[in-house]
Amino acid sequence: MAADHSLVRLETLALIAIGGFAGSNLRFFVSGMLPEIPAVVLVNAAGSLVLGFLVYEAEYTGLVGTTSRVVFTTGFLSSVTTYSTFAVQTALAADPVTLVALVAGNYGLGFAGVLAGRTLARRVRDGPVSPAGGETA
Repeated sequence: MAADHSLVRLETLALIAIGGFAGSNLRFFVSGMLPEIPAVVLVNAAGSLVLGFLVYEAEYTGLVGTTSRVVFTTGFLSSVTTYSTFAVQTALAADPVTLVALVAGNYGLGFAGVLAGRTLARRVRDGPVSPAGGETA
């Protein structure tokens, strides 16, 4: 079957929905374990790390298939991360310090997560690093 066949597209949509269901439930679980603001920062930072890894892994090695990547990025990660809650928390911040902390935490840790994901993808591409000096007898 061709990749553009309607059943293939339907299967991909179903997998994205399953990924979205899993991601939103994980976010709900994390929000039950931590206070609201740290939970949102955590899921956004962790989601950015995994998204950064998957995007750069596709560029460097392509080991993860296209359909799997779409399921994880569009389904799971888009549901586990939450820009809308971050936006509402920021809009409702009572004082400027909280507002700046929310923005800096979400964006700063998000960008750091993407960079860390890129580093992990490069290590997957390059393989294990052997210690200087080679093998010992």
